[in-house]
Amino acid sequence: MGRPVRPILSRERICTAALDIVDKEGLAGLSMRKLAGKLGVQVSSLYEHVQTKDDVLHEVANTIMANVDVSGFETGDWRHGVASWARSYRAALAAHPHIVPFLAYGPARREASLRRADAVHGGLVGAGWPPRYATMIGASTKYLVIGSAMSSFAGGFDDDIQVYVDRYPHLAGAHRLPEHADEIDRDSFELALEMFLDGLTALHARVVGNAGDSTKS
Repeated sequence: MGRPVRPILSRERICTAALDIVDKEGLAGLSMRKLAGKLGVQVSSLYEHVQTKDDVLHEVANTIMANVDVSGFETGDWRHGVASWARSYRAALAAHPHIVPFLAYGPARREASLRRADAVHGGLVGAGWPPRYATMIGASTKYLVIGSAMSSFAGGFDDDIQVYVDRYPHLAGAHRLPEHADEIDRDSFELALEMFLDGLTALHARVVGNAGDSTKS
C-alpha cells in the first residue's frame, strides 16, 4: 500500500478553516490544536505557514477586509464614498460578527486594511477635507460600523411579553422586536448613517468655505 497522502496546506486553507471555527465558536473557540485537527494535520505543520494564533487571525481579518469596497471615493464624491464604504464595511463584519472584536483593535500591519484606510483618507483629503478632519471622519465611520456590527438593539429584548407588561408601559411591544431584528438593525444603521452624512455635509461647507476665505484674505 502507498503512503498516505499528506494534506496540502496553504495560508488560504488555514485562513478558511480558522474563519469557519470563529464563525461557529467565536474567537475563544479558535486554537492552533483545534485548527490543526480541522485541517487533518499535526500542529507542527501549521507553524510552517503561520507563527501564532494572532498571525492566523490577521490572515482572517485580511480576507474579510478585502471585501470592503472603497471604490466610491474614486468618483470624487466624498459623501458617496463614505456611504458605500460604510455599507460594505458593515456587511463584511455582519457576515462574521465574532471576528469584530479583533478587527476593532485597528489595522495593525494588515495590507487589506491599510490599503482601504489609505484610499479613504486620500479620497476625503482630495475632496477638500483637511487631513485632521479626514482622520476623524474615518474614525467616526469605524465607530458607527463596528457598533452596528457588534450588537443588535432589537435582538436584545426578551420575547416574553410578561417581562414588559405593567412595569414598562412604553415597551409594551418590545417582545416583538427580536423577530424583526435584522430589519430594525439595518434600518437603524441607515438612519444613523444618513444623519451622520447630513452633519458632515453641513460641516464640509463650513470647513471648506472657511479655508477658502482664509486664502483670499
